[in-house]
Amino acid sequence: MTTDPAPSGASAPQPRTFLRPLATPLPLGFLGLAVATFVLSGLQLGWVPAGQAHQVALVMLAFAFPAQLIAAVYGFPCRDAAAATGMGVLAGTWLTLGLITLSSPPGSTSDTAGLLLLAVGLVLLVPAVVAVNSKGVPGAVLLTAALRFLVTGAYQYTSDSGWKTAAGVIGVVLAAIALYAALALELEGQRHRTVLPVLRWGGNTIAAQGSSAGRTDLLSREPGVRREL
Repeated sequence: MTTDPAPSGASAPQPRTFLRPLATPLPLGFLGLAVATFVLSGLQLGWVPAGQAHQVALVMLAFAFPAQLIAAVYGFPCRDAAAATGMGVLAGTWLTLGLITLSSPPGSTSDTAGLLLLAVGLVLLVPAVVAVNSKGVPGAVLLTAALRFLVTGAYQYTSDSGWKTAAGVIGVVLAAIALYAALALELEGQRHRTVLPVLRWGGNTIAAQGSSAGRTDLLSREPGVRREL
């Protein structure tokens, strides 16, 4: 935001804020997550034959990765850094896991994939903890995703069938929570009010209200607007 210096004797120019409305990209990211984790759970729970593991990998690469990448890219302009960071981590995870699965024999496990997923589970806790403090349901999605990847990583690293079954069950639960979150946010955006509980609190309750006054009063104190970060 810039202003021209006022001529001598003239009043100081008033700063103006220009807002560009953007739809939340989170429903797209959550639906991509729901599809990918559900299909992977099908493989882990035996609903999909082990010989079709490469097809599951293609779902991760062709469906989940682009959906969550788009959600991450547009999440930052929507001023939701925690959710956008989570979507970015998930996009990279599905891309990497899909490539590892595609290049491995069906039914095999990988220590590299195990360490990757364990690391991703820990990394996801960062945006998850931040998100759950402002929007409970999206935060719960990220927390459950972190648990899902931690358990899947344990299976990949140990090849223990108990971890595999647990990962599949958690993946189904994650798909259900992500589907609910996507529906709740879509309805909220379409009707401009809360329809299904998203569990917003603190300053984030303003996002679901009709008045725009409360949405702009803090802009002058945000990073990028202050003189110093």
